[in-house]
Amino acid sequence: MAILPTMLRILSSTLLFCTLSASAQQYDIVLRNGHVIDPKNNVDTKRDVAIRDGKIAAIEPSIPASAAKQAIDISGLYLTPGLVDIHVHVFTGLRHNAWGNGDLSVPPDPMSIPYGVTTVADAGSSGWRDFPEFRRRVIDNSKTRVFAFINIIGAGMAANDDAAEQNDHDMDLDALSKVIADNRDIIVGVKTAHWQQPNFISVQKAVEAGNRNHLPVMVDFGWFDNKSYKEMIETVLRPGDISTHVFRMPAPLLGPDGKPAPYMLDARRRGIKFDVGHGGGSFTFALAEPMVKGGFFPDSISTDLHVGSATGVMLNLPNVMNKILALGVPLNEVIRESTTNPATEIGHPELGQLAIGSVADIAVLRVDTGTFGYADLAGKVTGTQRIVPEMTIRAGRVLFDLNARTAVPWREGHLKYATR
Repeated sequence: MAILPTMLRILSSTLLFCTLSASAQQYDIVLRNGHVIDPKNNVDTKRDVAIRDGKIAAIEPSIPASAAKQAIDISGLYLTPGLVDIHVHVFTGLRHNAWGNGDLSVPPDPMSIPYGVTTVADAGSSGWRDFPEFRRRVIDNSKTRVFAFINIIGAGMAANDDAAEQNDHDMDLDALSKVIADNRDIIVGVKTAHWQQPNFISVQKAVEAGNRNHLPVMVDFGWFDNKSYKEMIETVLRPGDISTHVFRMPAPLLGPDGKPAPYMLDARRRGIKFDVGHGGGSFTFALAEPMVKGGFFPDSISTDLHVGSATGVMLNLPNVMNKILALGVPLNEVIRESTTNPATEIGHPELGQLAIGSVADIAVLRVDTGTFGYADLAGKVTGTQRIVPEMTIRAGRVLFDLNARTAVPWREGHLKYATR
């Protein structure tokens, strides 16, 4: 009978130890020894970051590994907010040669999660006619957070020949506004693209829809042989509206002295936003380099992600960031232009930061040094740094881990599996 009290004491001690151990592990994950860059909160230093219940729970100079269920050593790496790409095309579907519900779009997760991207905004692939299908099939089933600019054209980007987007009779603001009202949690703006007529009807209609629904407008223009980019910037766009493909425009971005044109500086002071939107061929060093060296950095760095750009000189968001870095924009500013700035442009300033209580969307990045080449369609520049994604955490879950920092040695894992 003496055995029973002894067993009870052992069991009681074991339960107490387990309880104390569990209470000591107040966090789910702690990322230790990384260099945090959080431009919104002016953090650019070594910090440990803890996660609990999908949110940032602590940011301290040092957090013990024992304080979390899982401690991840990221020594020598940068920890930033999850990257935010506000110009993508992810409405995949069966239409041939189309971005909207077509085969020119790409699935969001494979082209986001492995590249440190936790949030994207589809840039007008869908219009009001097929947005519900886009939401049901793609947006609501993605690990990546997907927002959308809705196209001013009801049919969206239904074909690569741009014919659908020239139909000013398919700009139904009542139908558009109803879809926006039904999807306020997802729709972040109105998009107009590829308008070829010698006027600004599509932009003016998009701005009208933006005013009506209190949303920004993103403008993608490639044809200025019959109209003036300067006129559009000065007289049509409002503060908060976004001009994407800024370094593609066949427009006088530079003055006679080779410096950024005064109207561009005035537009920035008024609050117009200028987005990279690299695309398959919508970025040229011939414009980007003198603008950047003249102090005119892009407000946001984005990809214009689609099948052609992802398999061409664009590749992915970190590669576009590397190009801007190679032109002389400092690393912390490149991070700002890829996190807090684009998040704010789409009306979600709660993203793109690492404040305590904010969602734990995190990119862990390696910055290699050496000699690296970056290309546009005409040539290349050479940089001395390259950003490489090492880990992506979305809402507190590790979804990408390049060097298996969260894994255990296979023999240990095998033994654990064998004893289940």
